[in-house]
Amino acid sequence: MPTIFVINLARSTERLANSQRQLAAHGLSFERIDAIDGATLTPAQRAINYSPSLNKQKYHYPLSAGQIGCYLSHRKAWQTIVDRQLDYAIVLEDDFILKNDLNHTIKNIEQAPIDWQMIKLSAYQNRTHPIAYQVALQHHQHLVIHKKLMTGCCATAISYHGAKQLLAATQAFGRPVDCDLQHIWETQVAGYSLLPYPFGQNHEQVSDIKSRSAARVKKSFLTRKRQQLSSAVNNKFATAAFVKHTKRALSTSEYKKGAAAPFINNVLKQ
Repeated sequence: MPTIFVINLARSTERLANSQRQLAAHGLSFERIDAIDGATLTPAQRAINYSPSLNKQKYHYPLSAGQIGCYLSHRKAWQTIVDRQLDYAIVLEDDFILKNDLNHTIKNIEQAPIDWQMIKLSAYQNRTHPIAYQVALQHHQHLVIHKKLMTGCCATAISYHGAKQLLAATQAFGRPVDCDLQHIWETQVAGYSLLPYPFGQNHEQVSDIKSRSAARVKKSFLTRKRQQLSSAVNNKFATAAFVKHTKRALSTSEYKKGAAAPFINNVLKQ
């Protein structure tokens, strides 16, 4: 069985208990990742990774303390995968809802016929995006490439190589973590989705991030539109390359799980 991490703030004891109940009902154990509370960080601590200049260049409002803490918490999970040289791990935020038998999902992840670095196991607010390509798996699931990677980081499978590359690519960041993951041409980590998603989010719970976030300060309308247009063009070409790679992987035995995506120039092998 894979390692399962649950990102959880120390004060969120009810969420932790709920996570334990759900996973235990399926005979699954997990390890807690002590989430970073961005509100407790000093300006110097935030500045280690959060870049106001990158934020001004690439996003339409400054990130809140909660969003910074969320990003750093996911980087902490990725670092744990790398430090322990895990083949892969399932990383959960503590507001997940386990909807399906996770054992089937785990089998499909581990027996996937395609190399992968990241697999989305949920989508923010159950949103959908058009599908560019999909591969049928067992137990009526599909490995899907969306035309744009889904937002949200409630539940994600991350391989060792995926985690290592994400850490390298996000040493400095200026956008929310799920937004950065969509920019696959920048991170050089491409993501699949596993449908139907085995996890959902509990929308009745008040988000720890939103409840501690400052008011958003929007950029100018034109600046935001320029950013969106640039991202749309880059995403189109990167996704097309990812689809091409996936089709090639299905017809050859050249690739292995966790290998780099097709548009990566520097393949991480160590």
